[in-house]
This record gives sequence, C-alpha cells and structure tokens, in this order.
Amino acid sequence: MRLTILTPTYNWGGVLPQLYDSLKKQTCKDFEWVIVDDGSKDNTQEVVKA
Repeated sequence: MRLTILTPTYNWGGVLPQLYDSLKKQTCKDFEWVIVDDGSKDNTQEVVKA
C-alpha cells in the first residue's frame, strides 16, 4: 500500500530537509511526498528541486 504525504508550504525551505530526513526514517518506505507551495519568497522551490 502506497502512502501519500501532503505538505502545504509557505517559506519552509529551511524545514523541508529535516522533514524529508524524518520521512526516510519511517518504517513505511513506500510513500510519495506531495509538496504544495503557496508562493514562498524563500528558497523553498530550490530545496524541493534539489
């Protein structure tokens, strides 16, 4: 069973790497991470692309 994780963001560029590290440590490895950005003015887009 695939799990979908939905994360709405606004200027969360600094938090997303920590969140991703936490997701990778979970027992369920079959997941997709959907990030919905609401026009962030920080580096959120660059962090997601990386």
